[in-house]
Amino acid sequence: MLRSGDVVLAQMQFTDTFEIKKRPAIILFEEFNNVVVAGITSNQQMKGIPLTQEEGAVKNSIIKLNYIFTISKAMIVKTLFHLSTEKKQMVYHELLHRLHQLNE
Repeated sequence: MLRSGDVVLAQMQFTDTFEIKKRPAIILFEEFNNVVVAGITSNQQMKGIPLTQEEGAVKNSIIKLNYIFTISKAMIVKTLFHLSTEKKQMVYHELLHRLHQLNE
């Protein structure tokens, strides 16, 4: 069963090509086998929320809140680990902040 805050390995399509690769992502929510995720990158130059090896990441990474999309539950290969409550709160706080900016 998938939970909000799970870090998963999933088949994901790149935004600039039709290529599909296995990539890590954080589950924001799941409904009717559709899963809304935020991508994770090991590129430390990207903006987002840091995710460290100590927290469970294979490499120090960045949760990219500008890379949110919906995938089928069938595209999830496996669950890697679950974010701490503090890290989940950081993610949702930043998402809310970005959504509020849209109304300004």
